[in-house]
Amino acid sequence: MASFSLAALTALGLSPVPLVEVAAACGFEQVGFRLLAATPGGVAYPLMDDPQQLRETRSRLAATGVRVADLEVVAFRPDTSVTSLEAFLETGCELGARHTLVAAYDPDLVRFTDRFAEYCELAGRFGLTADLEFMPWTYVPDLGTAQRIVAAVAHRAAGILVDALHFDRSAGRLADLQRIPVERLHYWQMCDGPAEPPSSTEGLIHAAREERMFPGEGDIDLIGLTRTMPDDITVSVEVPTVSLARTLDAEARARRALRGAKAIVAAAAMS
Repeated sequence: MASFSLAALTALGLSPVPLVEVAAACGFEQVGFRLLAATPGGVAYPLMDDPQQLRETRSRLAATGVRVADLEVVAFRPDTSVTSLEAFLETGCELGARHTLVAAYDPDLVRFTDRFAEYCELAGRFGLTADLEFMPWTYVPDLGTAQRIVAAVAHRAAGILVDALHFDRSAGRLADLQRIPVERLHYWQMCDGPAEPPSSTEGLIHAAREERMFPGEGDIDLIGLTRTMPDDITVSVEVPTVSLARTLDAEARARRALRGAKAIVAAAAMS
């Protein structure tokens, strides 16, 4: 049975404690936290630097029964130090998290692969996976590139994170996804989007970070994608809707996102 997680980006304006409360109220079994910013100066909630908020977050998790699926965002840039991520991983272990999201912003893929291997080793010591997300505007723009890097690293913690929007916008093929070893797929991200992608990199980034569509309300083949993914991995429902957030609160948006995701999974099981 699929387990659903409320992705941090769906309600990025909420710090971890209220995000857990929204997840519990809506019926999500799991939640994701953004402890590291995706871009310099971006929104993040660094619990590793805030013992009081960490304690409060652990308390709310225990009280609600919501588990932590993943932590974001390990954005590798040319000057990223793997050792600087130890506190992040230690906090993830303390929270009971299972996965960490990795993004490649280093143009030197040989260097990135070496550092990713080092990071996988460190993450593995804390019982966490290191899941490389391919995105069209990064230096790992597609599934094929991600697969080559993960295969080269060949560490048990190394995985590939499939985001429905990025898979679609990078012209991903289900046949290629079917060839990925199942042990490399730890969780995946579900959202929807229009058939016609933005025509510029800036447009792709804006749509991905701020204006996605709820599952089942767009044109991405989510049923086909769901049928291709392993049945027993977490579905992280990632639907940022910045414009809608001006008139609809986080709980209402999260409920709509979960309702759509569950409908997709049910439809995939029947098709």
